Amino acid sequence: MRIATYNVEWFTNLFDDDGVLLEDDGWSGRQDVTRRDQLESLAIVFTALNADAVLVVEAPDQNGRRSTAQALENFARRYDLRTRKALIGFANDTQQEIALLYDPDVLSVRHDPIGDPTGKKGAGGAPRFDGVFRLDIDQSGTEDLIAFSKPPLEAELTTTSGRVVRLIGVHMKSKAPHGADGPDEIMRLAITNRRKQLAQCIWLRARIDQHLDAGESLIVLGDLNDGPGLDEYEKLFGRSSVEIVMGEDGGKDLHDPHARLAVTRRVGAMPATARFYIHEEQRYLSALLDYVMLSADLAAKGAIWRIWHPFDDPVCYCTEELREALLSASDHFPVSVDLEI
Repeated sequence: MRIATYNVEWFTNLFDDDGVLLEDDGWSGRQDVTRRDQLESLAIVFTALNADAVLVVEAPDQNGRRSTAQALENFARRYDLRTRKALIGFANDTQQEIALLYDPDVLSVRHDPIGDPTGKKGAGGAPRFDGVFRLDIDQSGTEDLIAFSKPPLEAELTTTSGRVVRLIGVHMKSKAPHGADGPDEIMRLAITNRRKQLAQCIWLRARIDQHLDAGESLIVLGDLNDGPGLDEYEKLFGRSSVEIVMGEDGGKDLHDPHARLAVTRRVGAMPATARFYIHEEQRYLSALLDYVMLSADLAAKGAIWRIWHPFDDPVCYCTEELREALLSASDHFPVSVDLEI
């Protein structure tokens, strides 16, 4: 079985309010890429990926007028993808949903959020992800109220053989210090936002511990956004998002070789899952942001990870149509893992 994560930049721009594909020459949210070109490129990537389930990060918007599932299922139908059913968890207000596109012939899937709901006052421990988490972030003696702008998707996957696997799809993002006046204010807001992101990761890790303590098979995947420009904050706080989520207890670690490399190697070659153009410097910057982390029992099932990078993966590079599609479809590239389950 192949499970993947794919952050699709401004997927929502490719559909109208009825979920109909906008296959035209209007501009997408991608620089110099039309909506038709991005849709066709995404179709090539999803077809080549041939996954049994794909976590779609930055999936089309869900609101009173738009349906994430309808848009994704229309996309799958138009391009004859076998991942033709879509699941969304808690919707958010960012136009960047977290959804699962899967093959119903291989998996049955249901949204299954864990934890108790909270009021505005929040709760400690591991409340439900659409609630409020109470945590003294800076050890000031006062608990802060933490909420996800993009609540993680919690799903229960059941294979045709009856194997049950828990899945948590995430998009962690530290807000940019918009509206800050001067370098001191920029730094203050950046540190505050970074603290909130790490608190969200502590919340997520508490849920991970619950599943592992119960002996459940678990996949945590998505965009953890420990990327460009955050090294100085890792020095300040001591731990990165990846380290918190992956775990530091050898008995309850999650497994992803790219994540392990990220937290153990500070110099030298590093894998990358995203590529951004820096206008001010007129160059591209690569970053490792996307992961598929597995509980130990799943990792032991002959797990093989792959980053579908247009330049670093030999097959992607040598297959010109796929290489160009990966570059046009998004600023992130898919990450997959093959498992014997």
